[in-house]
Amino acid sequence: MPEKVLPFRQFVLKICSRCDLACDHCYVYEYADQSWRGRPKVISDETVTKAAERIAEHARNHALAAVRIILHGGEPLLAGVSRLKRICEILRREVEQVCEVDLRIHTNGVLLDDNICQLFIEQQVKIGISIDGDRAANDRHRRYADGRSSYDQVIRAVGRLRDERYRVLYSGLLCTIDVRNDPAAVYDALVALEPPLIDFLLPHATWDTPPPGTVGSDTPYADWLITIFDRWIESPNRVPVRLFESVIQTTRGADSLTEALGLSPSDVVVIETDGSIEQVDSLKVAYDGAPDTGSDVFRNSLDEAAAHPAIVARQQGKAGLCEKCRGCPVVTSCGGGLYTHRFRTGNGFDNPSVYCADLLKLITHIRERLKSITAHRAEKAQVHQVPSRHFDVLAAGYGDDLAVGYLIESQRSLTRGLLGLVHEQIAERVLPAPDSAMFDAAWEVLAYLDKSNRQAFDRVLAHPYVRAWLAHCYRELGARPVNVASLGADAAHLASIAAAVAILSGEQVHLQVPVRDGCLHLPTLGRLHAGSDTAAMIMTGSDGFDIKSGAGEWSLSAAVADETWYAGSWQPVRTLTAGRAVATLEDTDPYRDCHQWTPAARLSDQQVTAWQRLYQQAWALIDREHGAYTSGLAAGLAAIMPLANDKPGREISAASRQAFGAIGAAMPVDGDVLALLMIHEFQHVKLGAILDIMDLCDHSDKRLFFAPWRPDPRPLEALLQGTYAHIAVTDFWRSRRQYLSGPEAHAAAENFALWRMFTAEAIDTLAASGSLTPLGANFVDGMRATVTPWLDEHVPGAASDAARSRAEENRRAWQDRRAR
Repeated sequence: MPEKVLPFRQFVLKICSRCDLACDHCYVYEYADQSWRGRPKVISDETVTKAAERIAEHARNHALAAVRIILHGGEPLLAGVSRLKRICEILRREVEQVCEVDLRIHTNGVLLDDNICQLFIEQQVKIGISIDGDRAANDRHRRYADGRSSYDQVIRAVGRLRDERYRVLYSGLLCTIDVRNDPAAVYDALVALEPPLIDFLLPHATWDTPPPGTVGSDTPYADWLITIFDRWIESPNRVPVRLFESVIQTTRGADSLTEALGLSPSDVVVIETDGSIEQVDSLKVAYDGAPDTGSDVFRNSLDEAAAHPAIVARQQGKAGLCEKCRGCPVVTSCGGGLYTHRFRTGNGFDNPSVYCADLLKLITHIRERLKSITAHRAEKAQVHQVPSRHFDVLAAGYGDDLAVGYLIESQRSLTRGLLGLVHEQIAERVLPAPDSAMFDAAWEVLAYLDKSNRQAFDRVLAHPYVRAWLAHCYRELGARPVNVASLGADAAHLASIAAAVAILSGEQVHLQVPVRDGCLHLPTLGRLHAGSDTAAMIMTGSDGFDIKSGAGEWSLSAAVADETWYAGSWQPVRTLTAGRAVATLEDTDPYRDCHQWTPAARLSDQQVTAWQRLYQQAWALIDREHGAYTSGLAAGLAAIMPLANDKPGREISAASRQAFGAIGAAMPVDGDVLALLMIHEFQHVKLGAILDIMDLCDHSDKRLFFAPWRPDPRPLEALLQGTYAHIAVTDFWRSRRQYLSGPEAHAAAENFALWRMFTAEAIDTLAASGSLTPLGANFVDGMRATVTPWLDEHVPGAASDAARSRAEENRRAWQDRRAR
């Protein structure tokens, strides 16, 4: 035995050798190795104990800080709750004396119930579920022995893991690929189950028993996976897919996340129900006895098994591959593929993978897409390279009119680009004829107006909910399948946009525009109740515009500001003013529903008057107490969208990443609250625009982080958003306490103490994450430079103690949630 072996870090413990399903693609029962027939149906306590001792011994010998133990089968849940409990207790008792244990189970989910979930909560066992996609895909292979479907039972199991009680147990889904299944349907079905991770598994095959579906295509598995990858890479909130992320990681020089790819040494070993120590059990497809090492936990240490020539062969990296693989341009990502898939009678495993052509095509495609994305980001950074002065003032948490003006210009450029992209993709679709005709005519009109009156074009394009409409269309274009009727109705809205530009420009244009829900919408201007027709004709000119539909005719002045025209048929967008600050009170646009909360209905005159009073009060406070925010807020806050509120007095507000310049808010109780909401939410608006033009963090980091102000952990970018917004909240109370007295001053001081504590802690978390880009690190340094001096400002002891008590309550709530 060699003096030194590479340690195992993952231990697959087979606790049952039988299964309650009869999946016809299962490598345990359906292929060459049939050793399961002679093994105990369920592992004994004695074998579990000896296995645990061997794992602990191995971890001690190699000074391992942690190991992963995966309970497997067969179907491991057949062991039953009592035996599962004993197994978990034995493993933790023996191994946790030496190192941490990441305990997991992989199951078909059929037997998963509340009792088992409660046990796994107690024992901290993560659960992975096997499911091959939608019902049709899953039923192709995953059936009972009598042919019955297992789909409903598996979906019920996944539903339990999605429940708030058990969500912490949910580790992911494993899907075995069948190229006869629709890849988009499979992917959509899996994503709909909200998994933390998706694992796509190539069906186990060798050169002796090639994978199914290869007749008539050289690369069917690559083609299938590329369809999914192209959708996945464009998704803004994509679910981690181990296969894709492994290619990306290895392309960047990091280790693979799976032994099926990459050159990293294998660190997995299997312990069977009788205590036999085996290689990865996918080798069962190669030949009878292929996984066998001749060792078992009663007679041999795991170090002895690690020295087995077949295991050492899987730890040699590039040197352990065949000549063809060593010379391949994608070898660092492919790594020769899964060891099992290289087998051929006559020369064993000294071959490329039976999936060689598929892996080459898939990896090459992913690398090319990454190059394209990198080039796009470089181009974006070059086009929108933020001047250092603007960057510094924005990073500090502020942003004057010049810095915000730069963001406005960058958003205009990005919105134009998105408009072109959406037009290009919609133009390739076959839409309902009326919608298609309106869309095509509107594009021609806009192309003309962009040249003849760019100012009017840009004014409408800058409307927050035009961008929201574009984002909505882009999402629809990415759906599978695309809802053509819905997309057609949305595409026709381009005619409403073109009509609004024509009215503002005074150009003579005749254009058919859509009527939806009885209204003709003109972004930035308002809406007209136009009856039940689906379209109307609009004719614009220097004096105004005329509208004709089956419900009547209207002639409106270019001023379009008087709601009394036509007994309320015309509903203009109203405007809020306070000195130099002007914002539309947007309660008409059909795409304003993008702020998490429900939009309010059309406001009455009395409600508009109330909003105007609150807006003036808010700006009076901002001008008096928060001068660092005034010029940027006045330059960039273009619209307030009233939100519905079924509980008067409740503070509701939200920004939207796809509606730059707008915030949503329910009517607050007073102007002071509105001032805070405006300053707070506009921080999100600014940072969203910054993130549109520069990468501040690594989007491949899927970890969740503690946010001091919330009981639930947050993704890194969400933590950055919250921290940036709360700089302004902290500053609001920092200043406010100096203008108040008595109990109000105490409350303001307590809020200041609380939020500076929260924000400083979150900044430390961001900085320590290891996932900030160089620009992101600079940005967070700017945030820290603002907040750090505030930590030394005096706060009365009672206010400080109260803030600390509130902070501890929040942390306890987070810890309780985490424990559940």
